[in-house]
Amino acid sequence: MNKVAVVTDSTACIPKEYLKQYNIGVAPLILIWGQQTFEDGVDIQPEAFYRRLATDEVMPTSSQPPVSKMQQTFSDLLDQGYSVVSIFISEKLSGTCQAAMQARDMLPSGKEKIEIMDSYSSAMCLGLQTLAVARAAADGASFAECKALAEKARAHAGLYFTVDTLEFLQRGGRIGRAQRFLGTALNLKPILVVRDGRVDADERVRTRRKSMERLVEIVVEQCAGKPAVRLAVMDANAPAEAKAVMENAASQLNVTEKIFAPLSPVIGTHTGPGTLGLAYMTEV
Repeated sequence: MNKVAVVTDSTACIPKEYLKQYNIGVAPLILIWGQQTFEDGVDIQPEAFYRRLATDEVMPTSSQPPVSKMQQTFSDLLDQGYSVVSIFISEKLSGTCQAAMQARDMLPSGKEKIEIMDSYSSAMCLGLQTLAVARAAADGASFAECKALAEKARAHAGLYFTVDTLEFLQRGGRIGRAQRFLGTALNLKPILVVRDGRVDADERVRTRRKSMERLVEIVVEQCAGKPAVRLAVMDANAPAEAKAVMENAASQLNVTEKIFAPLSPVIGTHTGPGTLGLAYMTEV
């Protein structure tokens, strides 16, 4: 019998009911806030995080999961007889993949039974890839089949997002090629994309409302004519706007799944409050 476990990290923003249903393991990234340290999504949740972010004078930072905890996660699964397909945030945005590789290499059969996959993305773009593989594993797919599906899902998924300000991306060093938008008029709202694992500038629009509309237009263009599209909307304390974005996008595409997910505290640390993201994955 095939036994394949799927592991991701907390930036995937996968809602808890999906994690439970498909038995997905999650390695939490670390949020550092002043003298306090939190595990992302474990002892700090999005609602509390964004509430504090709005008033705290000290800004948080983040770090990849500790190698020791990653090693323990892998070791426990191997002891239960699983092979492991793990899919993580882009290595160009975080050291999580490197931490996972270090942890894997510490285990006797790690290199044979643990696959480390770079999603080239984050948030629910990573989450949709992870869900695709976890569903296949639940249906009995082999280790090799799950690895192949992870690569295929990565090629069929994308993520666009809009932020209220580039300040958080700039401060956290994740701004990438979007830095060319710095210094523009405050009322211009950037549309950003995670491309080849990096945050890239796509275009600018003049208002928040237009940024939401353009976000949908771009994803609809990417998914036009596809027979089955999975959509995920992520928000940083903007649930009403997230709902509007989803309704607009779903009305124009053949959507087979709609997922709403708050952006995790670690992602919010680098994008700021008010961020809206729209991730998609076409049929694989």
